[in-house]
Amino acid sequence: MKRLVLVLFALLLSCLGETAVAQQNPVAGLPWQVGPVTVKLGTHATLNVPDGYAFLDAAGTRSLREIMHDPPSNGDQYTLAPKPIKWIALFSYQDTGYVKDDEKLDPDAILQSYRDGTTEANKQRRERGWDELNVIGWYAQPLYDSQIKSLTWSLLVENTGNHQRAVNYDTRLLGRHGVMGVTVVSAPDNLAAAITSFKSTLSGFQFAPGESYAEYRPGDRVAEYGLAALITGGALAVAAKKGLFTVIGSFLIAAWKFVLAGFVALSAWVKNLFKKKQSTQ
Repeated sequence: MKRLVLVLFALLLSCLGETAVAQQNPVAGLPWQVGPVTVKLGTHATLNVPDGYAFLDAAGTRSLREIMHDPPSNGDQYTLAPKPIKWIALFSYQDTGYVKDDEKLDPDAILQSYRDGTTEANKQRRERGWDELNVIGWYAQPLYDSQIKSLTWSLLVENTGNHQRAVNYDTRLLGRHGVMGVTVVSAPDNLAAAITSFKSTLSGFQFAPGESYAEYRPGDRVAEYGLAALITGGALAVAAKKGLFTVIGSFLIAAWKFVLAGFVALSAWVKNLFKKKQSTQ
């Protein structure tokens, strides 16, 4: 995830909604699959990409990262975006094992863990000369839907140096052997609309036969942690070994630096795009 928003910003700069720009940009030459079309998310799931959306498979997403000089992630990622692009979603499968969903989530406790972890991370940020971060709170509290086995949440953070804010929307779709993670990133003032748009595509998501949560069988590998750890990047699973705040702090210091940088650029790009459109009308 730590390069997530750099990929987002690079893709948005390609401006697929602007035909003239796209024709001159190598991103336009990537193997975009335009909906309606059914695509594979590796061997674990499929997605029905509706009309008005575009998709990049793992190879296309890797090519996208190479074009933008962005090192590849450890696992395969898949890109979904509306046309014209107003937000982007990255899908990635996490081989966690079967995550039991009988844990009762405590949003206040999870938020406090993030804040305490951020305090730890800020010590390292000061040593590196980076601006410190402040966890403002939930944009949307963690919510688990037991019917569709979906966990969602959205956290709002702020760079204390320039007061730029960042927010994204995370979804974890639970399966038999692992979890499909999806992160939706958008300009903060467009996030509500982006979430609504993204949710409309989830009806087309389906785990492959034998991979759904309901197909669990005794003897399947079970994750060492529950729902809360999915929110904190798995930190709670190893908290007893390394110390809770140190683990979460390490996770935050690796991720939020890129999130904040990306949103500063993204917000400026969106504003400039609208200004250009208005000037041509």
